[in-house]
Amino acid sequence: MKLGLQLVDFAAPGGTRQLACALADTAKMAEAVGIETIGVADHVWQHPFMGGAEREELEAYSVLSFLAAQTDRIGLLALATPATFRAPGLLAKTVTTLDVLSGGRAWLGIGAGHYEDEAAGLGLFFPPVAERFEYLEETIRYCLRMWEGERGDEQPFAGEYVQARRLLNSPQSLTRPHPPLLIAGDGERKTLRLVARYGDACNLAPMPELPHKLDVLRRHCEAEGRDYDAIEKTCSWIFNLGENGEKTGELLEKLDWFAGLGIQTVYGRVEPAFDLATLERLGRDVVPAIAAL
Repeated sequence: MKLGLQLVDFAAPGGTRQLACALADTAKMAEAVGIETIGVADHVWQHPFMGGAEREELEAYSVLSFLAAQTDRIGLLALATPATFRAPGLLAKTVTTLDVLSGGRAWLGIGAGHYEDEAAGLGLFFPPVAERFEYLEETIRYCLRMWEGERGDEQPFAGEYVQARRLLNSPQSLTRPHPPLLIAGDGERKTLRLVARYGDACNLAPMPELPHKLDVLRRHCEAEGRDYDAIEKTCSWIFNLGENGEKTGELLEKLDWFAGLGIQTVYGRVEPAFDLATLERLGRDVVPAIAAL
């Protein structure tokens, strides 16, 4: 099993002027202790679960580009981009740019989106849920075509929501055949079907129904003729070790349970945020313990 770090809280100790340093120090420490990937929340307003719209929030791909310059090995993705927030061509170009400038470390993490208030507040495209899922699949197909070959599939794209004359992508992504595609969400009829059809990885909620969701994904893979084992299974959790590490055992038990279900990577936010001592304890007491799971 591997660990990924979620960056979802941008209220840095010392205030906004210290935020860049806090992010850089956190990313460097995460890489040093063996964290595999950093996932940055892709919101324009802070989520209600993290204190609501008045709290600090940064744009995800700007953060990821900043972190790429601070690190050498760690993977980088938005967890997860609402498909409707960016035109597909711009999204593919943005992820390609991140991949090139990071030396081939970018992922595309994508989903249908769910935080309507932020979209309405800033005037972002956010159609009803059925249309968002159609737009999600169209965006995935579009991005995959832009990552084909040496310069993309240069033929027109004629979708219901997106039309484009030439899917040129130069320079092409360093990661071939394309940056890994993680599809977030666990809806049984649409999201998990899209994972089976297109995804290199999924990201599921850590709910009691997790075993059932994985069974649903397996059935979709059978229907799509896809190898279930070829899809990386990930979920989210909280890396709370306690003030002095007293909760480390609880975390290890939870990670062991996830691994028993077939979860291969767990993305977690550190509590408290930006706490380097907690990251050090993760690297010392957790990363080696779960390596064989």
